Amino acid sequence: MCTGSSGSTYKGTLIQKIFPGQFFMAGRQGRRDKGEVKTPTELVRNIETVDSKAFTLEHSRSGIVSLCLSENDDDEDIKLNPNYHNVEFLITTGPGPCPQLDFKNIVFGTVLEGLDIVTSVASVPTFKPSDNIRQYNDFAEFLGDGRAKTARAIWNKPLKTLYISDCGELKVAKPTLSPTLP
Repeated sequence: MCTGSSGSTYKGTLIQKIFPGQFFMAGRQGRRDKGEVKTPTELVRNIETVDSKAFTLEHSRSGIVSLCLSENDDDEDIKLNPNYHNVEFLITTGPGPCPQLDFKNIVFGTVLEGLDIVTSVASVPTFKPSDNIRQYNDFAEFLGDGRAKTARAIWNKPLKTLYISDCGELKVAKPTLSPTLP
């Protein structure tokens, strides 16, 4: 997905949500014209998402890249589609660890260059509802009002459009990290 060799790429996709001081999310599966990822048809489903060994690495610092499992798509119609492949990812922004993500999302990489860009993305203002709106939304959800979920979908969205302008694989001659990552 990063190199585009599979017929699909993250290039041009939107950053959907930013949780300041924690992480941001990008790569939501969906329509390409909406800034989402069109997954390649030959992509095999990730069966490691149920293997406990896949969750051994932790979100210990900023720049950790992981596959979104617990934080992914808000839209159940997308997730329940038999052609759904989880391609959404998150990057921790720091300043410290994100233990609430541990054992729920699969860490598969770390940012080697460009941590300043991660910090810039994390500083973009997001939509934050007031306490009254949050309480009203909680009450509406309690009553079974489907609009509550729709309203929550815009929370933490960046107030300006952010997209991945380019992506790829960085070849490192002498890795400074151990093979087990962070």
